[in-house]
Amino acid sequence: MNTRYQKQALFLGDKGQAQIQHAQALIIGAGALGSASAEMLARAGVGTLTIVDRDYVEFSNLQRQQLYTEADASDKLPKAVAAKTRLQQINSEITINSHIMDINSSNIEALVKNQSIIIDATDNFETRMVVNDAAVKHSIPFIFGACVGSYGLTFPIIPGQTPCLHCLMTHLPLDGMTCDTVGVISPIVQIIASLQVTQALKLLTGHKLIPTLQSLEIWKNEKSEINIANMKNTHCPTCSEQATYPYLSFENQTKTDVLCGRDAVQILPSSPLPIPIQSLREHIKPLVTKITINPYLLSCSFEDYRVVIFKDGRAIIHGTNNASRARTIYNRIIQL
Repeated sequence: MNTRYQKQALFLGDKGQAQIQHAQALIIGAGALGSASAEMLARAGVGTLTIVDRDYVEFSNLQRQQLYTEADASDKLPKAVAAKTRLQQINSEITINSHIMDINSSNIEALVKNQSIIIDATDNFETRMVVNDAAVKHSIPFIFGACVGSYGLTFPIIPGQTPCLHCLMTHLPLDGMTCDTVGVISPIVQIIASLQVTQALKLLTGHKLIPTLQSLEIWKNEKSEINIANMKNTHCPTCSEQATYPYLSFENQTKTDVLCGRDAVQILPSSPLPIPIQSLREHIKPLVTKITINPYLLSCSFEDYRVVIFKDGRAIIHGTNNASRARTIYNRIIQL
């Protein structure tokens, strides 16, 4: 496989290719942006990829999440597991770590330790703010990315040099659109992921980045670029000299999360709650239907809801966007 990276090395140079092969990249989220970025970085030869995701593969993912198959969806495989399997088939020379977990203040700092770069592929701003705080605190470049409908944007956060996500919150063109209300098409995902990976490769090979917010509306053929260098907030609680990293405080985080485009709510136990899913299956058999189990999770139907319970006690309640109702269902299942 000595020629695997030949064409890339012609462009980056042998030194640049070596830098990539010694790099470690953390990908937060293995959905649309995450799966596209992970595949490009794996093919580029990034030495160690760590993929973190809380969810499992569904058929509605297959339209835009390129690493997954119908078999993954039928088996309800966690995305982190399915992604690792596919990426190992693509490049057996690199190290791939996968974690089925929800990102929060209690685990993010351990995950970012020793990483060369962080790729944002999350689906909610609270998680992004947690990652932003950890990236700035530990001086690790963080490549922001988001897309909805046919619109997407990305920009690099380089601690000590650029504004952070906290600085830019009031400047981002957010108008309430979500994938739940307007959907998303695959081309914008591929474009934004490509821009994120391009920025990552530049940083990993020692090239200077101009801190630019790039946005595109590909259906309307619109694009813009904004230099964000002067948008740094000197009083930012994340990246100023008086930084407090507010999103690394557990009390600032919610315990429920309505999932984008899913008619579903994620439930987090107030403290780690390992679930013996084999025993749980036997316990709830008389009261639920359509039980599916694999080494990572249990799925069942309860009343009019589909309930997916992970080994760490986390659960996704499908069929409602009401956090209170979802928690009630969760408690009834766990306490049966």
